[in-house]
Parts: sequence; structure tokens; C-alpha cells
Amino acid sequence: MGLLDIFKRKETPQLRKRTYASARTGRLFGDFVQSGNSADSELRFTLEVMRNRSRELIRDNEFARRYINLLKTNVIGDHGFHLQVKARNDDGSLDSYGNTVIENSFKRWGQLGNPTSDGRMSWFDCQRLAIESLARDGEVFIKKVTSSRYKDGFSIQFIEADLVDEKKNETLTNGNEIRMGIELDKFHKPVAYHILSAHPGDKYYHSAKSRKHTRVPADEIIHVYMPNRTHQTRGEPFMVSAMSALKMLGAYREAEVIAARISASKMGVITTPTGDDFVGEGLENEHTPVIDVEPGSFYQLNAGQKLDPIDFDHPNSSYPEFESAMLRGISSGLNVSYAALSNDLSSVNYSSIRQGALDERQFIVPIHQRNTNFELKVTSDFPYPVSLVSMMWEGNYSPRFYRRA
Repeated sequence: MGLLDIFKRKETPQLRKRTYASARTGRLFGDFVQSGNSADSELRFTLEVMRNRSRELIRDNEFARRYINLLKTNVIGDHGFHLQVKARNDDGSLDSYGNTVIENSFKRWGQLGNPTSDGRMSWFDCQRLAIESLARDGEVFIKKVTSSRYKDGFSIQFIEADLVDEKKNETLTNGNEIRMGIELDKFHKPVAYHILSAHPGDKYYHSAKSRKHTRVPADEIIHVYMPNRTHQTRGEPFMVSAMSALKMLGAYREAEVIAARISASKMGVITTPTGDDFVGEGLENEHTPVIDVEPGSFYQLNAGQKLDPIDFDHPNSSYPEFESAMLRGISSGLNVSYAALSNDLSSVNYSSIRQGALDERQFIVPIHQRNTNFELKVTSDFPYPVSLVSMMWEGNYSPRFYRRA
């Protein structure tokens, strides 16, 4: 350092700024907790809770039930999916006779009592149960069953998500890994499903000791779910982003209804100068005098007594706006329009409701495609629809007349 360097102007240190504002820290972001866990690590200890809460909301919350009904209406419809075969002859023309035989056979197989191993549902019922289970539980497990006791030798069996034990996690000696009841190979491909012999919540009919795991090969199971991250083994309920808001809104609505009921009852308190002169018609909690008032009745108070009415001022005038604001956020989390979820058409016009319907279709179409694929995948190990497979078994139709479209 030279003598003249003393007189040089010192450079002012520049403040450093983070590249991303979302990565800031400090007191304003102290409650912004983040997680670096994998998808399976996050689901392992929360899947059962989310699934049970989703079921509780659908049972008791009218907007959650409305969401499920919207899915069944828009995805499955009034008649469900049907098999349409477009096999062609060697000259390129449609094989009308062969196509009709296959479609009619599939239609007969789909009648009530045939598709499921328990004989309780039709093919249409299966589709509605599948989409409801997919949205409510986040996944659907279906076992393919082949036996001569079933119509055309084939049926399906719905397996509730609880039976695929998410608490079963271990590494096997052959290198495979069991994650939340699903056995995976080193490429994360399902190899088998470990299914409980009895429902873990069926405590009134089966003891915990009687429940055992059965290993079912993956080619016998159809596992339908919509993964959100890479290597996600199990599905999460569709309402997971809106559950908290739905629960809070439900509790708020209940409190408002109770407050409005109390306000409509027009209760009051009778006061006296000494507090000991009012006798009443009975006692509440063995020491508080009370009097029951009938509608249209007037009572004469004794000298010195005064009636002070209690007015709770409910329902609150701002309640509709608050509920609408909450439902708009919930409908965004569920990816449906506010008008469809709330059945409130008071503030919509043709353009807005049409745009909402278009946005819903962007969400509904992938589900429809997945279910269409699901329908065509119920084929055992054959590249033909179930009805064609069964007819080949029975010798009613030859596969040479059928070509995959």
C-alpha cells in the first residue's frame, strides 16, 4: 500500500440481493415452513388421516358432496361408458356383424349382478363407484378375477384403499421394496400388492389378530390414481387442498345457524333491584329460575322487575359475502367453477358461466380419458375387450375376425 492510496476514495460495499423473493427468510416468512421430503415420505404418515377426513367431509359437508356429484355427473354421465368396437374386414370395411356380437356380449356382461364378484353392481354402478373412490380416497384398487362361476368367466372386485396397508414398509431380501403396501422393483415398478384379509376399521366383526397380508401379483390389480410427483406410489384425495377451508366453513355455517336460531328465539333476562325477587316457573342447574314463554303470550311482571331482551343480531348481514368469498377459494382448489359448486347463479351471465364450464372440462377430460383407458384395460392379459376374451374362451367368436383399431 502506497502513501497516495490513503487519499483514494473507498468503495461503498453494495448490498446483496437474493435472486428469488420466494426464498427470503425473516420474521415475515417465519411461518412459511417448507419440506424437502419425497412424495412417499409425505404420504406415509398422512395418507390415512387425509383419506378419513375426506370421507368425513363427503358424509357431512354439502359442498364436498356436491363436488363428488359433479364428478359423477360430468365424468360418468347418465349412462356411463360403453364398449364400441370398430373391427374391420380385410377389405377395410367395418365388420358390422362381429362388432355387434362383441358389443352385445359386453352389454350383457355389464348387467346388474355380473361385473363384480359380489354380484351387487352393474357396469354403470362400477363406474360411479370408481370415480367417487378416486376423488374421495385418491385411488382405486380393482382386482381382476377369472373363474367359471362368473358371467363369461370374468369379474372385478373393488378393494378399498385401507386394505392396501400403508403401514407395511420394508426392504425384501430379493432387492424389492414395499412402500405403503405396494411391492416395487428397483425401477419403481409395482410387482405385487400386499392386501389385508379384513378391513382395519371393521373392528366389530374382525379382530386385529385375524388380519393377515396376502401378496397379490401386480398383473391381477388395477391401481388407478393421478400422481402429482415422480415416484409417487399412492394417490392423495382430490380435495386435499380445500379440506381445511371446507371444514372451517362448515363449522362457521353451523355457528351462524345456531346463533340465528338463538336470535329468533327472542330470549330475555328478568332483572330485579335485589336480584332475589324473581321466582320463575322452574330451576335451571338447580339454582337459576327460568320461565318458558309461548308464542303470542304476554306475561305481567311484578313490581320492580324489568325485562331485558337479548338480541344476538343474527344472521349477520355480511355472512353471504363472506361465504361466497370462501367458496370461490374452495372451488379454485377443487378446480370447478363457483357457480357449479355453490349452485349460486345470481351473479353470473352467459359468458362467465360458459368460461367456467370450459375450465372444468380441462380438468374433467383427463379424468375421462383415464377412465376410458381403465375400461379398456380390464382385459386380463389379452389385447381384446373382456367380452371378446370370454367369447374366445367359450368358442363363440374367433379372434381372426377382430383387429385392434
